[in-house]
Amino acid sequence: MTEDEAVEQLKMLARSRAFGRHVGSDRLIKVALDALLVDVDTPSLPLLAGLGRREEPEASGLFDQVMEELGFVFEPPADPTAARWELAYWLADQIADGSLNPATGADMVWTEAAMELRYPPELQPIVTCAIQLDDWNEDWTISRDEITSNVVRAAHELLRNRASSAPRH
Repeated sequence: MTEDEAVEQLKMLARSRAFGRHVGSDRLIKVALDALLVDVDTPSLPLLAGLGRREEPEASGLFDQVMEELGFVFEPPADPTAARWELAYWLADQIADGSLNPATGADMVWTEAAMELRYPPELQPIVTCAIQLDDWNEDWTISRDEITSNVVRAAHELLRNRASSAPRH
C-alpha cells in the first residue's frame, strides 16, 4: 500500500460515514494503522492507530480529527435529493474504479439511492442489473459475470452522463 492509497482509504471511510453508513471503530483503527505504516503524517493518526479495545469509543472523534488534519472534511448536500444523487455517483465511481464489488454496489445504488429518488431513468440500468443479480439462477441464459460486467458499464455510463443528469427536485 502506498501513502496515496492509505489516504484514499481514509477518505472513503469518511465519505461512507458522512452518508450515514456505519463504520466500526475497529475498522477506523485498522485503516489508521495502515496509514501510519506508510508514513501518512498527522498529529492524531498515531493516537487513533494505537487505540486498544477499551479505548474504541474514542475512535470516531479521533478519526474526525485525522480527517481535519488531512484537510478532508466531506459534508453531503443538505438537500436529501441532492445527497442521494451524490451517493449514487460516489457508489458508481467505486464500481467503475473497481474498489467496490459490482454486485454489492448495484444493490447499494438500488436500495440506498434509486428507491429514495423514486427510480429515476438514469439509475435504471444499475437497478435492473441489481434485480437480475438478486434473482439470478443457473437456468438463465445470461451469466452472473455478464450481469456484473453490465453493472460496471452502467456505472461508467452514469458517470459520463453526470453533467446532463442534474438532480431532480
